[in-house]
Amino acid sequence: MRIILVFLLIIFLYSCGNDEVEKHKNILKVNGDSVKTKIVLLGTGTPNPSPERLGPALAIIVNGQAYLVDAGIGIVRQANAAYKKGIKELRVEKLNIVFLTHLHSDHTLGLADLILTPWILNRETKLKIYGPPGSKAMINNIYDAYSDDIRARLSGLQPINNIGYKSEVVEYKSGLIYQDKNVDVYAYKVDHGDMDYAYAFQFITPDKVITVSGDCRPCEGIYEASLGCDILIHEVYSYVGFLTRKPEWQRYHSKSHTSTRELAELAKKVKPKLLILYHILDWGASEEILINEIKMDYDGKIICGKDLLVIE
Repeated sequence: MRIILVFLLIIFLYSCGNDEVEKHKNILKVNGDSVKTKIVLLGTGTPNPSPERLGPALAIIVNGQAYLVDAGIGIVRQANAAYKKGIKELRVEKLNIVFLTHLHSDHTLGLADLILTPWILNRETKLKIYGPPGSKAMINNIYDAYSDDIRARLSGLQPINNIGYKSEVVEYKSGLIYQDKNVDVYAYKVDHGDMDYAYAFQFITPDKVITVSGDCRPCEGIYEASLGCDILIHEVYSYVGFLTRKPEWQRYHSKSHTSTRELAELAKKVKPKLLILYHILDWGASEEILINEIKMDYDGKIICGKDLLVIE
């Protein structure tokens, strides 16, 4: 009986989630025009200093506007690399809004770069930063650290504006955290080890629903955030690689992150049209092994994310 009740609850939640998503999709239609959402993976790495995978960051691009998610190390240079490959929306001085899933260093080391470098290249608007509680203190400390740099640029010979280095910081909690003509952005609290505030995002655009997990273990929050999504961008670690780790690290990773097996279970429930892996802890496992570990229990479409991969 209990199993039947749980099954009925899952069906009910999935139905409600799809209804809510479709309602917001219809609201966001832009004058009846066809809007195509693009995703650019700027960094798919972790704290491990891999030269092939820079710090976690991505861009969701809608109607000429880039919405950044997280600010891992290298974010500005990766955006410029994407711009040089034809993604015009990632021109450095146009980077003006970022959403932070949580405040771990690998997701925020690029914040100072994102605040200052586009300004040096003549960004003329404030950077909008949406982050969890604690974000304002972090940003204030960045300004303190670079106060001499900012003062010298403003008072010296450099022809520079006095706006582009500034920011507007909004600390959010769960629910609708941002809305404009292109997107509705929802935040869902997730479990990420010892972090008090970690969130997954759901971006609803006129043509896509995109869920970004941030860092998390399997939990109710990521399940709710993924309901009705077209594209699920989810962190992952190799289960085979996990078995090679020391017990204390296994304890940490199992409480903080999602294994390939666990991600397969989530994907089977929420059924995204496309599953994209990022923030990849492979511990020596190849991309083929990672995907095969998931495909043992899930037969949907999977892409193993790479830096500067563009999904249209």
